Amino acid sequence: MEEKYEVINETETANENLSERNVSEETENKTSAPTEAELELSAAEKENKVKIMSQGRLVAKRFFRSKLSVIGLVGIIFLFMFSFFGPMFSPYGETEIISSATREVRTIYSWDTGESDPETGERIFMYEIRTATVANKAAPSIKNLLGTDTMGMDVLTRLMYGGRISLLISFIVVFLEEFIGIILGGLAGYFGKWVDNLIMRIVDILNCIPTLPILLIACSILDSWNFEPKLRIYLLMVILTVFGWTGTARLVRGQILMLREQEFMVAAEATGLSTKHKIFKHLLPNVLPQIIVSATLGLGSVILYESTLSYLNLGVPFPYAAWGSMISLASPSAGPEILQHYPNLWIPAGVLIVMAVLSFNFIGDGLRDAFDPKAKK
Repeated sequence: MEEKYEVINETETANENLSERNVSEETENKTSAPTEAELELSAAEKENKVKIMSQGRLVAKRFFRSKLSVIGLVGIIFLFMFSFFGPMFSPYGETEIISSATREVRTIYSWDTGESDPETGERIFMYEIRTATVANKAAPSIKNLLGTDTMGMDVLTRLMYGGRISLLISFIVVFLEEFIGIILGGLAGYFGKWVDNLIMRIVDILNCIPTLPILLIACSILDSWNFEPKLRIYLLMVILTVFGWTGTARLVRGQILMLREQEFMVAAEATGLSTKHKIFKHLLPNVLPQIIVSATLGLGSVILYESTLSYLNLGVPFPYAAWGSMISLASPSAGPEILQHYPNLWIPAGVLIVMAVLSFNFIGDGLRDAFDPKAKK
């Protein structure tokens, strides 16, 4: 009986161990292989956690992902702060001559005495060094961080006001170019036929004309007519606009030719919408990303054109400041003195022009990549 009892106990303990092992395996299987209900619950939780981003937020996310785009944006913000808020903290005006900023000029005078050295027989010349105090081209100091120019005006203050004119001209010209290009390009692309032929022939004629020589000739004519400085600035904007809208018109026309055959435009035709509604409510919003990129890249080109004309004294007239006219102080016609000995008069303006053009180009490239639907998310 004792042996049977021991055998029964051994079998009971073995059964208990086997049942415990089965229970542990079942728990492991439960933890490793979730049920369908758990899978549906986790999927629902994931769906609730997914954030649906709008098109604007998606474009902004792509834009700020690019380091060059952020650098360009920071550069443009700095230029606007420097140009529009900087003069508020400057004690000088744009055309104010600073008489307190002076420098000493030493001039050497020599003349022939008419006598000769009795020992050597060489002619005797007399030399005199005279020192004078002038109120122009003063060296940089605490009161004038970049010194004064050839007229005795503060260079830093004129850089600020020059930035106002250069940036305002570029933005107004680009706005007018895009406005004219959108209207004419939209009409050419939507109506086609003789409207398209007429507008595109005008575009071809303007594109055949060399832009820079025509701008030089037009600005020379304005210079000979002795317009007032402010009126001349506005006329310069008009001239730049006349020769700059053709690129936008071609872009808008090509996009509308492609979009007007899409399904949503066929549906708009079926609903009987007006032509104005179809162009401005359905077609142009789809072309807007390309227009924004084109406008941003065009800002740098307008600044270069304005700087070139001002450098040649055909742009913004004196006494108003512009970055190009400030660089013209170092032109060869003015002599090598400023170019060699006064870099504070022309290098800062050149740096600001390069900074503005690069910043606009970086922003334009970033927007082009951000609006691209094929870009990686």
